[in-house]
Amino acid sequence: QVQLVESGGGLVQAGGSLRLSCAFSGRTLSTYGMGWFRQAPGKEREFAAAISRSGGRTSYADSVKGRFTISRDNAGNTVYLQMNSLKPEDTAVYYCAGRLTYLSSSVSSTHGEYDYWGQGTQVTVSS
Repeated sequence: QVQLVESGGGLVQAGGSLRLSCAFSGRTLSTYGMGWFRQAPGKEREFAAAISRSGGRTSYADSVKGRFTISRDNAGNTVYLQMNSLKPEDTAVYYCAGRLTYLSSSVSSTHGEYDYWGQGTQVTVSS
């Protein structure tokens, strides 16, 4: 059974940075495409970033492009989201998600294509 545990959230001022981590266990991380989604109060969960199995391909929502970077360490079973130049509108619960895929370069921004989800970590950006 795959387990995903996020960490690294917190309170930061606008313009600051945070790095989220997602610890992956239960299966082999290198067979999973990974993604980060977020959900702000009163809003639906939305895509933030995704990375292919090998890490060679990434995808970002327009709202975070140029500010966020997704990466992965398959040997260390961890996926990261580096968030820079944070804005108050980035305030949300951030979720790590995994999808089993046999396509090494596949990335997905679709919530329903992910099989496993973490519990989330809160990110709050003050103005």
